[in-house]
Amino acid sequence: MTTDDLLELLRRHLPEIRASLTATQFSGFQDSVLRLRAAGDDARAVRAALREIRLALRPLPRENELRRRLDQFRSGGAAPSAVVPDADRLADLIRLLESVDWPALDPASAEIARAVRDRLLTAPARGPEQLIGAAAENPAGAGLIRLSDPERGDRYPDFQFDPDTGEPRPVVQRINRMLLSDQDPWGAADWWLGGNTWLRDAPAALVGQVPDARLTEAAAALLGDGGW
Repeated sequence: MTTDDLLELLRRHLPEIRASLTATQFSGFQDSVLRLRAAGDDARAVRAALREIRLALRPLPRENELRRRLDQFRSGGAAPSAVVPDADRLADLIRLLESVDWPALDPASAEIARAVRDRLLTAPARGPEQLIGAAAENPAGAGLIRLSDPERGDRYPDFQFDPDTGEPRPVVQRINRMLLSDQDPWGAADWWLGGNTWLRDAPAALVGQVPDARLTEAAAALLGDGGW
């Protein structure tokens, strides 16, 4: 799939993208597309912008068809002619983005998003009163995923902590920062708690069971290091 194919995919799924993202998330997606335009015919800058587009769309539910197609898209080994987008096609997508005025969330997308969040909130987690040390003083600075439960308040998934010391696991902190968990905690939690084709299990279940480098490689694969 070329970058132009990707642009066509984004154009066709634009109503779905707008319906599935918050206003802030959609604005971030728009910015990433504008960075693609700013990259011009610099293949390296284009690849960087494509990675940003992929990250901007990570809040889409994992079950979403577009999300699955994005996970399959790679440009790392493609020729520059396949990477650099057609200027007119990109301009058309940007014009559509600037004219978007759809409802924040349609019922079907809302139901999918709700199901994903409910699943993530069933995982073992602790409240802020159970954090210790530097993590208690500044959870975000400690690189922790914080999920907001409407009934229980802030929740911090347990896999992030050493069961003996209660301290955040360094490998989890490192990967959370790679996944931009401060900006997209639900997407980061979904990566940890969902199935992973590289690891053949949920990454959270493998913390301490496989080498930290293997987990880091799996996260890098998602972000497109060596791919996009």
